[in-house]
Amino acid sequence: MIPRPENIARHELIGLLVEVDSSSNSGLAGISGRIVDETRNTFLIETQRGIKRVPKAGRSLNIAMPDGQKVRVLGNVLISSPENRINKKIKGSRWKL
Repeated sequence: MIPRPENIARHELIGLLVEVDSSSNSGLAGISGRIVDETRNTFLIETQRGIKRVPKAGRSLNIAMPDGQKVRVLGNVLISSPENRINKKIKGSRWKL
């Protein structure tokens, strides 16, 4: 399956560029860089200032697709172990172009 905006939540995200668009913690809004690791509840993002751990819950993320297209994804949709998320059914549209 090729990563596309409509199926981004079911793909490997490590290596993609990401920006925290909004966050319940204002100190995390605006963080951007490359996703270097992922756990069930967090992303490790390599930024110019080092590696930052960003919780998925309560965040809106702009993820750059391999073709350069950007997709806004609600972090709550991504809460799951990466290996389990690819099999998870996602109800409704929870991301925006």
